Amino acid sequence: MNYRHFLAAGAMLLAAMSPLSAQQRLYPNEFSLSDVQLLDGPFKHACDLNVDVLLQYDVDRLLAPFLKEAGLQPKGELFPNWEGLDGHVGGHYLSALAIHYAATGNEKLKSRMDYMISELKRCQDANGNGYIGGVPNGAKLWKEIHDGNVGIVWKYWVPWYNVHKTYAGLRDAWVYTGDKQARDMFLKLCDWGIDVIAPLDDKQMEAMLDNEFGGMDEVYADAYAMTGDKRYLDAAKRFAHHWLLDSMAAGVDNLDNKHANTQVPKVVGYQRIAELDGDKTFDSAARFFWNTVVHDRSLSIGGNSRREHFASAADCKSYADDREGPESCNTNNMLKLTEGLFRMSPTAEYADFYERALFNHILSTQHPEHGGYVYFTSARPGHYRVYSQPNSAMWCCVGTGMENHGKYGQFIYTHSGDSLQVNLFIASRLNWRDKGVTLTQSTSFPDSESSRLVVNTRGKKKFKLQLRHPGWCEGMTVKVNGKEIAASPAQSYVTIDRTWRDGDVVELSLPMAVTVEEIPNVPDYISIVRGPIVMGARYSTENLDGLVGDDGRWAHIASGPLVSVFDTPLLIGTRDEILKKLNNMKPVEGKPMTYTVPGLFDAKYASLELEPFARIH
Repeated sequence: MNYRHFLAAGAMLLAAMSPLSAQQRLYPNEFSLSDVQLLDGPFKHACDLNVDVLLQYDVDRLLAPFLKEAGLQPKGELFPNWEGLDGHVGGHYLSALAIHYAATGNEKLKSRMDYMISELKRCQDANGNGYIGGVPNGAKLWKEIHDGNVGIVWKYWVPWYNVHKTYAGLRDAWVYTGDKQARDMFLKLCDWGIDVIAPLDDKQMEAMLDNEFGGMDEVYADAYAMTGDKRYLDAAKRFAHHWLLDSMAAGVDNLDNKHANTQVPKVVGYQRIAELDGDKTFDSAARFFWNTVVHDRSLSIGGNSRREHFASAADCKSYADDREGPESCNTNNMLKLTEGLFRMSPTAEYADFYERALFNHILSTQHPEHGGYVYFTSARPGHYRVYSQPNSAMWCCVGTGMENHGKYGQFIYTHSGDSLQVNLFIASRLNWRDKGVTLTQSTSFPDSESSRLVVNTRGKKKFKLQLRHPGWCEGMTVKVNGKEIAASPAQSYVTIDRTWRDGDVVELSLPMAVTVEEIPNVPDYISIVRGPIVMGARYSTENLDGLVGDDGRWAHIASGPLVSVFDTPLLIGTRDEILKKLNNMKPVEGKPMTYTVPGLFDAKYASLELEPFARIH
């Protein structure tokens, strides 16, 4: 189903009373996070651990920049790390509280969210013009911009990017919990922003947008979806940044050496504008960007960039040389873009990428014991990653890290009309309230190559169950109550159209082949991939300097000595010879998804065990 026309025609209705949740009103193919329960497995562990981590943060310190800028007395000290970007993590934290409350129902999160909103409301009231933000000396900045001095943004630390996190936090408080006060505050903040940019001509806007501005186009598109007020759609388009939009729409890749996470959020906005308005320029730009980044500029884990920038084809070896590999924020935003494009065109290709990035990169960016967040994931052989700790290390990827692990239930299932899509193989239970149907998915994937779905209904229910047949799985089989049904080609959906009865069982077999994937344009460096899972091996625990980051400005970078590539394990043979050896993997008893491979490595490392990369910390 194409949701564009529905949304464009029905946006005015979204503000009306509806039995749908705010999340479903804004994103019609989604189920509320509260209706998808994670069951035992790595994703539930990550979500539960992240709740514990979130509750360790000092809320008053996160709120201090907003109170200070509103002329109110802060109740806590400002965080020293990344000073000048004050307030950016506070907005992320508000989003994270709303997301995790929806996912878990933990009332402590709701209490903190309510407190944050009440304090931010005090700031908005004190400012008197709808503004809420922690940008240092923001009043002078915004007045200068309003008066036409757009160059002043370069004297601040990405101010629109900073305040975008406040927009997103307020929006998310409404989206995931239905908080009406947050919605009202969000729209007032939107009105303030429109007033700031109203006097600027197109040339001034374009000059200002050379400075990183986050997803300002996305939040204004969402304001339009919430209200039907075209002023917000017009504002979204004013934040388009034509340097990128026009190139992407024309099919021209101009991303070499550009800051990656400056670009991805812009394109999330392009997709939203296309979805809501049907604008073909924005549609073409969003799709071309996604294809370019996913197919030409991403590593096997689904992440992209090195040293925060997209590499040129001639410099892709820097992925293997550099300590600063793919950035977590980039993948967070690529998943948002993928979700949006899937809403418009629900194809298995989008879900395949989503799975790859989620299982390999996002899941790996949380330490499974203390819960710290990762900024860079180095692709250099023998290097390591650095983790954050609560109330210290206030990096941008701490902000997105706060959000990531509560959203695991968001894309497992989607729906359109009478069709239910199963996109991911994650142990979970869906409550499809509109149909009176509960679907329980039992799986230990990827440790097992199978998943089992049990349908519970109140009476007979007719609907289409659509099961993703991944592109990595040539031999998927599907059984309904023990009877095998015809499968679809790989990278498509198997549709089962029937009247379902209580207790019906669907069983999926998902055999995983082993492949190798090169670093883009660098055939000498490969990843070993089993199904969608990137494999790695534990190398050493020596010289892990700064493994847990502190308040240092550069503490997010794994600064320990680089191991010479010649001292790391080498794969012996041609590509075909390596694949032949990999097809002789030997399972390690008592260790799920762990293998030895005879003859794969040089003799010194013959006993190395391959396991999912996301489990190596």
